[in-house]
Amino acid sequence: MNPRLRSPGLYYIFKMEKNFCQWKKQSLNKVDLSKKGVVDDDVVHIVSLLNSYEEYFTTSSCSGRIIIIDRAPDSVVVQKKNLVWLLVSHSKCTFDDMMSALASSCGNAVLKFEPFVMHVQCRTLDDAQLLLSAALQSGFKNSGLTASKTGKIITAVRCTHSLEVPLSNQGRLLVSHEYINFLTQIANQKMEDNLRQIERFYQTIQTTLTTNKQPKGPQDSKSHEIKQPPFMDLEKKEQDKDDKFVREAQIKSINTECLA
Repeated sequence: MNPRLRSPGLYYIFKMEKNFCQWKKQSLNKVDLSKKGVVDDDVVHIVSLLNSYEEYFTTSSCSGRIIIIDRAPDSVVVQKKNLVWLLVSHSKCTFDDMMSALASSCGNAVLKFEPFVMHVQCRTLDDAQLLLSAALQSGFKNSGLTASKTGKIITAVRCTHSLEVPLSNQGRLLVSHEYINFLTQIANQKMEDNLRQIERFYQTIQTTLTTNKQPKGPQDSKSHEIKQPPFMDLEKKEQDKDDKFVREAQIKSINTECLA
């Protein structure tokens, strides 16, 4: 048997391939545990596109949102359990939306704009770098990739177009209505820019992946099958040859004994 086919490196690659297919299948079949419970409308097409390729699957995403959160006055550390969500919108807001949300504030209210973010698990480092390049070309300059000890390779698509402004303290409004109206316009402008950037990213990855990859939809049952790399097929052929040689030797030995 060819000793090269038993090298630890080749078996490690096969193991990572197998793990990735299992992770993708589990991820696509699991329940969405986000607050909204479904993928945001403005990024459904991107999620569907990436998941249709066997080299990728999305693990989390947000199309971007305008929020007002209220933190308890006596809370020193910012934690989710200490926050009240006064406003959450994945589209543009009005001045009245802002004022209505602030009317419920009893603590320290903060207006935030959080831009598009997406995390994508990739089969190999080369696949991750290809997606990262598309993200950077689309203007998501804060994007990057990580690789864990378990072999999970994640590309994070992010930008820096965020906004965070304190509006009240212990329920008391700190700024004028005119300033809140100004902030509303700023947040809405950021949302418009954010949506344009999402579309630019979609066009970029569509072109990039069409050129370099072949899509295989999640609805195709074969897309989740564990495929053996070529070296495993070669090894099986070598093993079959060895087995055949042993059987022939055994037959010859039996015939020799009978003749004796």
